Amino acid sequence: MDLSRVIVGPVETEKSERMKASDRTYTIKVAPNATKIDVKSALKKYYDIDATSVRVMRTTSKARTVGRGKVIRKRKPYKKAMVTISQKSKPLDVANFKI
Repeated sequence: MDLSRVIVGPVETEKSERMKASDRTYTIKVAPNATKIDVKSALKKYYDIDATSVRVMRTTSKARTVGRGKVIRKRKPYKKAMVTISQKSKPLDVANFKI
């Protein structure tokens, strides 16, 4: 997989902000076919960050049934990774993409 397309963007929620401040764990959206190794390699190559652990999970879509078996999708499904960075590493800023 092309490593420049692995990281899609940050996940900004209250829980992710608390985790970022307390134990240096960042939550980011990743490509649907990305693996833990791809995420760790992309962080090292493009953001110069050493990740100590990477946890990957899929979030399901939020759907609502309308009428006779019809479904409205309110939120698309996506894949996210929770990355814990080392103490010696600088903080992650997804906007600073290094070429």
